[in-house]
Amino acid sequence: MAYKISDACISCGACAAGCPVDAIAEGDTQYNIDADTCISCGACAAGCPVEAISEE
Repeated sequence: MAYKISDACISCGACAAGCPVDAIAEGDTQYNIDADTCISCGACAAGCPVEAISEE
């Protein structure tokens, strides 16, 4: 199951830097996770300073 970034995202980039498969990219208003690429490792959620990432 892929992870999802909520509207609480502050666009700091910590999640993208921690993703081992580069499944996270900067969007217009926040970062987004490509569900097809995500391996559900949880590295993004662990690195998020505002806890904006959770499993779908």
